[in-house]
Amino acid sequence: MSIAAERIDRLHTLARAAAAAGEEERAREYVRLARRIAERNRLRLPDEFKRFTCARCDAYLRPGVNARVRTRDGHVAISCDCGEIARYPYD
Repeated sequence: MSIAAERIDRLHTLARAAAAAGEEERAREYVRLARRIAERNRLRLPDEFKRFTCARCDAYLRPGVNARVRTRDGHVAISCDCGEIARYPYD
């Protein structure tokens, strides 16, 4: 695992902890930093990271707090407070 991938993983852990502590802005900064590192090093963000972050406002999503999760026919719809909706398939 490269240094950049390890750093992205660590930032994901920090963002989760900051969001759980109610520090939304700090969690956002961790998410933005992880995205920049991935872009700079031409890495894909892990699926778990992508599914728990908003693509529009970079918030770390916490179901029931700042995100709503609904299951539909063949996909999961996650709505952020900013209005962004992400859909992921499931079997």
